[in-house]
Amino acid sequence: MTLLTLRGVACLRGGRLLFEGLDLMLAPGEAALVGGPNGVGKSSLLRVAAGLLRAAAGTVERGEAALADEHLALDERQLLAKALAFWAADPAPGIAAMGLARLAEVPVRMLSTGQRKRAALARVIASGTPLWLLDEPGNGLDTDGLARLEAAMAAHRAAGGAILAATHQPLALPDARRVTLQ
Repeated sequence: MTLLTLRGVACLRGGRLLFEGLDLMLAPGEAALVGGPNGVGKSSLLRVAAGLLRAAAGTVERGEAALADEHLALDERQLLAKALAFWAADPAPGIAAMGLARLAEVPVRMLSTGQRKRAALARVIASGTPLWLLDEPGNGLDTDGLARLEAAMAAHRAAGGAILAATHQPLALPDARRVTLQ
């Protein structure tokens, strides 16, 4: 059983070919790290994997997935716990994993950059989806936030989840496959 299968995938953005012929399969417990220079298509690859962008060629097969990218995807007018509850019946696991308990009753609009990143990751964690798609998940996180992210990723994989992450920063994903876009 695979949680994500990409076969011969190509991506066009603005009439420019970003990548082509990409093959990747992620089974439960697996991870892949996407690297490469800015503008090469790492974020676009995650959006194709999420079903938010159509592949110019090839096939994409995936089950349930949750994406954390530069878009917070939380109602800024709501208290954090209520905004997270829109995405998950029980946001508590995500709140606890990312150390946000003391901010649960704070409006999303009041969160700092790092707190917003933690909130986006808490949304993915609380979603309960087997496939996490993480775009630059360490950006904006302090040492504690990064440690919490890495612990959450390890727990997710140990429970049979898979992760596709694009990053320029070192990220603890032992045995992750490397996907380099050029």
